[in-house]
Amino acid sequence: MSDQMVIQIVRDAFYYLILICGPLLLVSLVLGLAISIFQAATSISEQTLTFVPKLIAVFLVTVIILPWMISNMKTFVTSIFGMIANLK
Repeated sequence: MSDQMVIQIVRDAFYYLILICGPLLLVSLVLGLAISIFQAATSISEQTLTFVPKLIAVFLVTVIILPWMISNMKTFVTSIFGMIANLK
């Protein structure tokens, strides 16, 4: 296994990690920011006001994009298994 092959595997792993986790983190970030602005404007300091909506939103987004996430993970794993088969 060459150095370039290892670098390519790590690069692909980070790419798919960002691709799969990105939408979930982005939804959580945007919703958290919106709720924080709402809390600052109304002077409400309830901790569950930020946690529960983010939890529900991330769950719903996960359910909606789960087939896409699985497809991307399957593509990555298939390419890794293909590389393992070609090793000598």
